[in-house]
Amino acid sequence: MRVAFPRGAKMLESRQLQRPPTSLRPIPASAAAPFVTPSDLAWRVIGLLNLYRLLVPLVLLALQHFAEPGWGLVTAQPRLFVAACVTYFTAAVLLVIARRLQWSSLRIVALVNAVVDALAIGLILYASGGVASGLAILVVLPVLTLTVLAGRRDALLIAAVAALAVLVQQVFVGVTDAAPATDYVTAGFFGAMVFLVALAMWPVANRLRESEALVRRREVDLANMAQLSQYVVQHLRESILVVDAQDRIRLINESAAQILGDTQAYPDALIGEAFPRLLFLLEAWRQNTGSVGGVLPADQTFVAADGARVVRAHFAPLGTTSPGPVLIFLEDTSLLEQKVQQAKLAALGRLSASIAHEIRNPVGAMSHAGQLLGESPDLTDDDRRLTQIIRSNAQRVSGIIDNVQRLSRREEARLERLPLAAWVEEFQDEFCETMQWPRSRLMAHAADSNVEVRADPNQLRQIIWNLCENALKHAIGDDPGQSVEIRYGRMSSNARPFLEVLDRGRGVASEHAEKIFEPFYSGGNGTGLGLFLARELAQSNGATLLYESRAAGGSVFRLVFADPHRWEV
Repeated sequence: MRVAFPRGAKMLESRQLQRPPTSLRPIPASAAAPFVTPSDLAWRVIGLLNLYRLLVPLVLLALQHFAEPGWGLVTAQPRLFVAACVTYFTAAVLLVIARRLQWSSLRIVALVNAVVDALAIGLILYASGGVASGLAILVVLPVLTLTVLAGRRDALLIAAVAALAVLVQQVFVGVTDAAPATDYVTAGFFGAMVFLVALAMWPVANRLRESEALVRRREVDLANMAQLSQYVVQHLRESILVVDAQDRIRLINESAAQILGDTQAYPDALIGEAFPRLLFLLEAWRQNTGSVGGVLPADQTFVAADGARVVRAHFAPLGTTSPGPVLIFLEDTSLLEQKVQQAKLAALGRLSASIAHEIRNPVGAMSHAGQLLGESPDLTDDDRRLTQIIRSNAQRVSGIIDNVQRLSRREEARLERLPLAAWVEEFQDEFCETMQWPRSRLMAHAADSNVEVRADPNQLRQIIWNLCENALKHAIGDDPGQSVEIRYGRMSSNARPFLEVLDRGRGVASEHAEKIFEPFYSGGNGTGLGLFLARELAQSNGATLLYESRAAGGSVFRLVFADPHRWEV
């Protein structure tokens, strides 16, 4: 794939993926909260509590430092008070660092924090003279905060630990300083208040945990939907990609990546660097239609990166911004043409079947007459060469009839391994001799002479013969300075074998380039079946016939073969 979908994303657990959205219900807090791993909400609550722990000792030390009679904080045991504040601050720092550890249970986190708060605040309270100092109120906020994280039983346990810390320190104060009885009443009041706070906070905490559980499950479902959407997009038969306003690829599926080239087209790549022709079409669409639709330019096709397919681009805006992201559909025109031409091919099959007998009889008579004439002892060498031409062309016409009938019946081609160098040389001799064409005006060039293809030799000869004959009739004409070139080798992008027929004629107008392979379309010359049959024969051989305008004028007809190595076991 390739798609703004990140590469390498894994599907979540199948149990989560298969759970229907209608089955989502909040997890009971009593069952879910105590034993789950700490969530983001839990860590945020603990972070605020750690901030409270860091500030309280600093504020108490500042008040103790500026203590004066009648103002500030007067402590009973100043040194112990300072030591208790420093200890509380140190514990807070350690708890901040402990957040980096892998805590397996939220219950352990809550109880550890509760014990630290109870011991530290109890020690500070004892050093300041007991509940008479008014610092017992410091235990309320930690209890309230930790109740949000704990279950019902653990919330009561946390409240009990805090109340016990206040009562125990007051007992020690009474033993050492003979505190009045009212202080014990006040300590008991604070203990009861801590329990009331825990009980009052429980419904709110329960609602928060249920909401968090629901959010978690919604996030899982959304993640599953995103992964499912990614899977569907990547395995679509249609080729799609999304380009943002900066012309960067944000999403691309595997099919589109194969068309544009796997090594160039990937998420975050610039579309202009990956495929300049597609960027040109995109800019032309933006200029002509913007983001509100309209008529695309007449020529919105391009040749795929493998050189074997003609692709048409369709654009659709995403959003209302201009320029904004664009959804691009890449349509393989060869697949569409195959469907559209089924009816035409069926009609051609019926036509060929009805006239095959009528054509075959006179062709057979001509071939037989040429054979008898060639056996006459009175013929000169030139006459015998002419009779040989009659017989060879009669055989070729008979072969064409067989190919048309085979094509109409959708018979498979009789594929063979052919070395292109030897085949081209043999074709060059036959074509020049038959057409009485100087060999110097049908030149052959090999970009790679060691090329082998898999094709039906008779059908391949008919394809290239039609292309060369078209070049002679419609491109070169009677101009003695013009010539036809045959070039073959391997494509640089994917090493697939190719064979080209090139000329320096007038070329084909851009408005006719997409129609020249349609049956009976001739532009006013010929029957319009030559190029149609050539492309159909190419497809039956697993090859693709493409047309391109040649630089500095002329035409290039390129036959791209399937790689013969894919048949090797």
